[in-house]
This record gives sequence, C-alpha cells and structure tokens, in this order.
Amino acid sequence: MKHFIGLDVAVKETAVCIVDESGRICREVRVVSHSDDLLAVLKDPALNIERVGLEAGPLSQWLFEGLACAGLPVICIETRHVKAFLKAQPNKTDRNDARGIAQMMRVNLYRPVHVKTLTSQKRRALLTARKLLQGKAIAIENDIRGLLRNFGLKVGVVGTVKFEERICELVEGMPDLYS
Repeated sequence: MKHFIGLDVAVKETAVCIVDESGRICREVRVVSHSDDLLAVLKDPALNIERVGLEAGPLSQWLFEGLACAGLPVICIETRHVKAFLKAQPNKTDRNDARGIAQMMRVNLYRPVHVKTLTSQKRRALLTARKLLQGKAIAIENDIRGLLRNFGLKVGVVGTVKFEERICELVEGMPDLYS
C-alpha cells in the first residue's frame, strides 16, 4: 500500500501526517524541525512512501535537501496553492495543515516549486552577506564624513585605501575628535 506524507514545517516543530492511498490517516506526529528527526519517523520500513510534500518556506530548502539526500521522494509545493487548498478547512492548525498537504500529495493536486541546490544557496548567502557588509562600510564612511563636516573638516574625494589616512590627517590637531 502506498503512503503519502504531509509536513507542516514551523521553526521548532513539524507536524507530520501520513495517509494511505485511500486517504485514511495512518499516523500523525509532531517532530523537531530537523531532517534527522524527520528521517527517524519517515524511514519506517512498513511505509511505502510515494510522495512527501512540504510547503515552500524559510526552512523548506534545508529540509528538502536533507530528505532528498536520504532518498525520499520529497516535493516542495507552492505556498499560495497550499493556502487556497487549505482555505476550506474550518480550523487552521499545524496538524490540519499537515493533513491537507498529505491529501494534496495523495490526489496529486499540487504545484511543485524548484528548490535551489545547497551550493547555490551558499553562494547566494555569501553574495548577500558581502552586499550587506559593503552597504554598512559605505554608511559608516558617510557618517564619518557628515560628523567631520560639522567641524568644517571636508574629507573630499578619496578612495577606500586612503580614507583612514585622510581622516587622521584632518583630525590631527584635534585631540577631542581623535581617540
């Protein structure tokens, strides 16, 4: 008998619902939101897993990678599509959302979302961090320029390499500003 699994992922815990091909709920459990803990539940030899569905979100790429590397047929599904499907439920709980996602997997009613590779995610994180640091460095430089302008000290056009030297040059006779 085929089994379909729905995961409603939250920061601390993930609601797991396992249904069979007739739609009967076989098991419901809450697990720590970590791929190793999820695998402990999902690697049951009695399960013949056809599809595992999880909604796209902040943790989904990381969990997707962990579950896919373990050989599970995991599918990340579009958030808006899940929301529309689950709108019919009277009570919005993690448990009910996991049930709904499991049923979506069972009846093949979902839109998959492309999940970037771990390498791609790492590159994006590095580029984002680099852009953040550059922005902060420029903001600090502009703040220093603005502060010194209050004392009639104009930094002028100077590159990043010579910036510190130029600042020291400007505040040389002012011990209150240089410390």
